[in-house]
Amino acid sequence: MRVSAGTSSRLGASWDGRGTNFALFSANAQKIELCLFDSQGRRELDRIELPERSEDVWHGYLNDVSPGQLYGYRVYGPYAPEHGHRFNPNKLLLDPYAKRLAGRLVWSDAHFAYRTGSPREDLSFDRRDNARGVPKAVVVDETFNWGRREIRPNTPWEDTIVYEAHVKGLTQKRDDIPPNLRGTFGGLSSPAMINHLKRLGVTTVELLPIHSFVDDRILVEKKLSNYWGYNTLSFFAPEPRYSQDNPLDAFRTTVARLHDAGIEVMLDVVYNHTAEGNHLGPTLSFRGIDNASYYWLQPDNPRYYDDFTGCGSSVNLTHPRVLQMVMDSLRYWVEVCHVDGFRFDLATTLARGPNGFDRNSSFLTAVRQDPVLAAVKLVAEPWDLGLGGYQVGAFPSQWSEWNDRYRSAMRRYWSGEGSLIGEVSRRMTGSSDLFNHDGRMHRASVNHITVHDGFTLMDLFSYNEKHNEANGEDNRDGSSDNHSNNCGHEGPTDDPAIVALRRQLRKNQLACLLLAQGLPLILAGDEVGNSQGGNNNAYCQDNETGWVNWDGLNREGEDLTDFVSHMTGLRRRFPQIRSPRWLDGRRPDGSYGVLWLTPSAGEMTEADWNFPEGRFLAYVLGPMEQGQSPIFIVLNAAPEEIAFKLPAMPEYENWQQVLNTTESRQTAVDYASGAETKASPRSVLAFAGSA
Repeated sequence: MRVSAGTSSRLGASWDGRGTNFALFSANAQKIELCLFDSQGRRELDRIELPERSEDVWHGYLNDVSPGQLYGYRVYGPYAPEHGHRFNPNKLLLDPYAKRLAGRLVWSDAHFAYRTGSPREDLSFDRRDNARGVPKAVVVDETFNWGRREIRPNTPWEDTIVYEAHVKGLTQKRDDIPPNLRGTFGGLSSPAMINHLKRLGVTTVELLPIHSFVDDRILVEKKLSNYWGYNTLSFFAPEPRYSQDNPLDAFRTTVARLHDAGIEVMLDVVYNHTAEGNHLGPTLSFRGIDNASYYWLQPDNPRYYDDFTGCGSSVNLTHPRVLQMVMDSLRYWVEVCHVDGFRFDLATTLARGPNGFDRNSSFLTAVRQDPVLAAVKLVAEPWDLGLGGYQVGAFPSQWSEWNDRYRSAMRRYWSGEGSLIGEVSRRMTGSSDLFNHDGRMHRASVNHITVHDGFTLMDLFSYNEKHNEANGEDNRDGSSDNHSNNCGHEGPTDDPAIVALRRQLRKNQLACLLLAQGLPLILAGDEVGNSQGGNNNAYCQDNETGWVNWDGLNREGEDLTDFVSHMTGLRRRFPQIRSPRWLDGRRPDGSYGVLWLTPSAGEMTEADWNFPEGRFLAYVLGPMEQGQSPIFIVLNAAPEEIAFKLPAMPEYENWQQVLNTTESRQTAVDYASGAETKASPRSVLAFAGSA
């Protein structure tokens, strides 16, 4: 091998058409060796010491290395856990900038830098070579033919409707997708799946983690897996299990096809921790490259990690090179893979500084000024498990945030709890109490009822208790605070009254989600009555529990696809639902943003808001421009029918019913202004005003 100094300017393996430059950051290493492997990743062909070190980047250029070459690193330095260093050159390490992986992790004790079972635990030192059982990085050619027609949808924030899905789980049970494509990137962009997404009216698919990840050893020993993928090993490489061939090209092909259909792709990204876990975890990459730089260590005892994530460790983005890695990763997925945005798992951890969460942290500041990221959607899960970790409403104006306050209020409301109309009114109108500051708008609130973590919509109204026994933790895992309602029977039932009530409540939640101001997020499968059997933490269930069951598609009484389509159509029809402005009440000229009305159509007073056990809420969203129609929305969570009047407004002679969740098929019914009608028990209605 001909080796020269190369450059430190671009980290990772960079092929230039003649050879490959290798560059790896480590501030505390003493020597780094590049290991080249055969095409199967079983035999080490050559071991080359990187010849140069520039500002803590070790680098070298090899003329004879081209795309397809498998490689890894061995990093030399002190093994002193009590001082935060865990170097062990017996462990082959994955390049943090690897763009493609070959092989999968095969668990053994050799992956631990210490002697497992030793009385000294991680203070001991293990000399076994683990190379045969770890994935290898692959040198790639990043060029890709996107074709002339590939145009990013660039859906405006206010028009965005997100559909959260798992790549495998979404299509594994779809009979109308070829068997070889089910559960893969190709299945996601198959004609059948694209047609379904278009029929629903969603604009954006948000994918659970596709960064390469590891199945935890404890799960493998239980014959389970880390199905969801929140256990990242590589922040640049797509997960190989979602493609039969080249996962990078397979993913880019899928993005191109979805873009051709006008559908955006967002990624759920996990930069807050890695698959290496706590101080007793394996040494697979970051820990062996430079543990003291990559992770938050306890200041008074750096043998142990500061764990804000509940996963054993936390990635330290206050370190400039670690921050660079995350920013390089984000730009890579946008520029090379054309993704349209990101949802950041446990985003509070990313914005932590020495004194906790900091909305002016190095990470948030870097994102704010980055011209590439300025063009994509950024969504925070605004909490972690550390002290002061709950930060809903605290992120900068560039960001949107998962709004669990919406989820909690609407679950409680439709599960039968009273005295919530004030809370519900705030959640239905964008949660201004949380987000109306620093120039933020409605889109800051990502409204959701169900997501991957928790009950599905069907299970929300089928179970009072979680049923996670299959996870092997004696039902201790998963939240016990679900605000669910089994409607009188725990689990599946043939009782027609209970079946009808569950369907009604599912429709109510979906209707509110798509009528609410803010950004709606729908969980894949909720439209077809998908159930996980009461499991509200199916992270390890790569089986029929975790996969979407499509049996309810086109089945009378279960399929709500057409209902969701109707609701997304209403959302498009009434721009005031998608208004970029915060609502106000009566203005001096008599116009209004929102009017809150009593059942008798009078404007609500303080006494009306404090009505004991109140479950009825009605309001009008005024038109934004001349010629537009107002929309009158009625929510009745009471178990009894409630009579109400249509607003008596001189400028609108008629109100046309455009929604009634008690109807199996939506029918247009006209009412005169001021007419009286009734809201059925537990129902949502909407009316369009006309002159």
